[in-house]
Amino acid sequence: MRKRDHNLLTNAASLLICGLLAGVVVAAAAFPAVAMSGLAAKAGAETFDKLPSELTVKRPPQISYLYASDGKTPLATLYDENRRDIPLKDIPPIMQKAIIAAEDHGFYEHNGVDAKGIARAFVANNSAGETTQGASTLTMQYVRLTIAYSATHPEDVVAATEDTSARKLREMRYALQIDKELSKDEILERYLNIAPFGNGAYGVFAASQVYFAKAPKDLKIEEAAMLAGMVKAPTAFNPNSPGGAQAAKERRNYVIDNMVDIGAITQQEADAAKATPLKVTGKQAPNGCVATNKNSWGFFCDYFYRWWMEQETFGATSYDRERRLKSGGYSIVTSLDPKTQDAAKANIEQRLKTGNKNALMLAAVEPGTGRVRALAVNRNFKLDDPNKPQNKISSNPAKARKGIKGTYPNTTNPLMTGGGDITGYQAGSTFKMFTMVAALEKGYPLATTINAKSPMQTKYVVEAGGPASCKSTSYYCPTNANPSWMNGVRNMWSGFGRSVNTYFVKLEEMVGAENAVNAAKRLGIKFRAQSDADIANNKTAANQWGAFTLGVSATTPLDLANAYATLAADGKYCEPIPVQEIRDQDGNKLDVANPRCRQEFKAEIARSAIDAARCPVGDNSATSRCDGGTATMIRGSVKHPVAGKTGTTDGEKTASLVVTSKQLAVAGILADPDWAQTSAVMDHNIVNPAVYETLADALKGKPSVQFTPPGGKLIAGDQRSIPVVKCQPLDSAKSEIRNAGFDVEVDNTPVASTCPAGTAAGTTPSDRTIKGGVVTIQVSSGKGTKATPGTRPAGRGGSTGTPGGGTQPGWPDWPGLPGGGNRANG
Repeated sequence: MRKRDHNLLTNAASLLICGLLAGVVVAAAAFPAVAMSGLAAKAGAETFDKLPSELTVKRPPQISYLYASDGKTPLATLYDENRRDIPLKDIPPIMQKAIIAAEDHGFYEHNGVDAKGIARAFVANNSAGETTQGASTLTMQYVRLTIAYSATHPEDVVAATEDTSARKLREMRYALQIDKELSKDEILERYLNIAPFGNGAYGVFAASQVYFAKAPKDLKIEEAAMLAGMVKAPTAFNPNSPGGAQAAKERRNYVIDNMVDIGAITQQEADAAKATPLKVTGKQAPNGCVATNKNSWGFFCDYFYRWWMEQETFGATSYDRERRLKSGGYSIVTSLDPKTQDAAKANIEQRLKTGNKNALMLAAVEPGTGRVRALAVNRNFKLDDPNKPQNKISSNPAKARKGIKGTYPNTTNPLMTGGGDITGYQAGSTFKMFTMVAALEKGYPLATTINAKSPMQTKYVVEAGGPASCKSTSYYCPTNANPSWMNGVRNMWSGFGRSVNTYFVKLEEMVGAENAVNAAKRLGIKFRAQSDADIANNKTAANQWGAFTLGVSATTPLDLANAYATLAADGKYCEPIPVQEIRDQDGNKLDVANPRCRQEFKAEIARSAIDAARCPVGDNSATSRCDGGTATMIRGSVKHPVAGKTGTTDGEKTASLVVTSKQLAVAGILADPDWAQTSAVMDHNIVNPAVYETLADALKGKPSVQFTPPGGKLIAGDQRSIPVVKCQPLDSAKSEIRNAGFDVEVDNTPVASTCPAGTAAGTTPSDRTIKGGVVTIQVSSGKGTKATPGTRPAGRGGSTGTPGGGTQPGWPDWPGLPGGGNRANG
């Protein structure tokens, strides 16, 4: 309907009437007992004319909607008030007429203030001696609600709703001005969007959903009449309350009769509508992360909420940010991929059902964007009901003795992402990646050789006589879990593939432990535990953290997945982010949802690290020289190019696996969140398939994308010829090899050779290796010719670069064998 023409005569008449009646009539409408007092008379035309007429209008709170990554699948709704503004064209005429019939018959005739209505109220209330009839128009009601929503202090809200003549005067003055500035249709639209309808529903859109589970456009006469009748007293006319159904029905029928009076419907339509039983079919909108579309999506929703609360874009304080989220009317497309999320949950439950004290936790991240595609665990996302508790006694003996409940099967703790009291879990040998990246950045090539002895004395100082020290020393002395499969001269391919502890502790010595720690930080490892942070943030302490490369610090599945995703993205680090798009209630896209990425490592470094990381999971490139792996079945199961690493900690208190393709990285950790020092053994046969089958499920139907192989010196480095020292005395052989620029080791176990006993039978490797690399001299037994000089007998620790080696003998495709102090083979 077009905006009415407000002529001077009409406005002048309204102002005159309001001014004259302001002191007496308004007071009578509100307080008939004092209507004729001198106090009332003083609030006359002069006072009314001086009242402000400019109304500050703020948008009332709007519901925010979260969707999955397809932009269609509902994930959750978050709100302070369940309201969604809609245009008048989406509100059917029958609803528009119903609200006019219920609240303001003369809406389209008056100028915001109904002078006749005020006079009627004055007469009725003065005769009755009490307030029996009001005189508020729809426009005045809209003004009242707008003042309340625009208030910045609680006392302003009270002032906006208190029953005083001053409040009525203010509403009249504002209503007259609003009626000048807005068309009747605009006022009606705003009123229908702001009005409260009870049961947490604000505005007609929410009310239609809450009471009838339908859009406003689909409302029937009797439904529209019931909703229109509720705005007068939502609690009294609540059809869901005890005794409320009858009151709601009577009020509905009253409105229907009024719809006949104003010509909105025929008497026949009214009779049919009143004969229809009152039936409420809707329900209150779910609110918050405990009411997601699927319960297992709650952990992702909670991660999104925590992320939002850290964004300064949404306000300077946490209070401001939460209000923006729950009242800003945002449409948020999250990064959650239902296919990946549901696959992760299904694969977890198949191997470790909800209710087990151990938690199987998975996170999936997209390389190149940081978008978090899945977060899943064998837990229900809910608070345990203290009146009907389901959670079992804590697995931590100290807490169990006090009767403290554990966090299974119900919890809202951020198990996969960290935060609050959740600092993470040890991830074992997955941390060897950070030492390798640091070494590659320092210029050490993949072909870097180290004689991986077990045990191996290092320069790192630890507690003398402790479980991690060499005998009778205070030096850190790591060991390999399976020396016969791991010991010997290794390079990065075979060292990472076979998860050789002593190779990586020695490599860490060479590059500096603080550089390995720094590489982890740059790849997104957070060091949430204070004890870890104290070391990681102190260069001196970090440089003595010999066990760091074995994964003794805590991390989360999300951080671990994102670290490997960064390398899969050629060194492009992207902050983990739970959103793809955020639009405000006006439809504007916000930049805060864009990926936040930077080139953290040179592409060649990342590609080289991925090349070695293909070895543990049974994949190979044209340049890799894999020689065995701890989980070689993964490549065949996923059927896409993959890289990754297993991880095991002391006593197998945790078990981890991270696997990445170019499209998706998935990390899983099996641990007891309630008791880090658990006596349970964490089984790779549980965590491994849950991880790689989730990746396989997520990639089904997608094309295979190859990793780009490395090139240049980071593969082989500066290759030099090794001097031929066959049959030379050992001292002479060592001197010649050392003078050629190599590091020399002697393997004192005799090998068959025609050379004199005790002399050099040959070297491993025999022809060429990198400058500064390890060359091992083999000692002749002086017997026979079974071994060719310059080669190492089979079964004595493997080669430095030839393919083969397979899975560790006698093991399943996970390490699972206990080591000594700070051992993390896996």
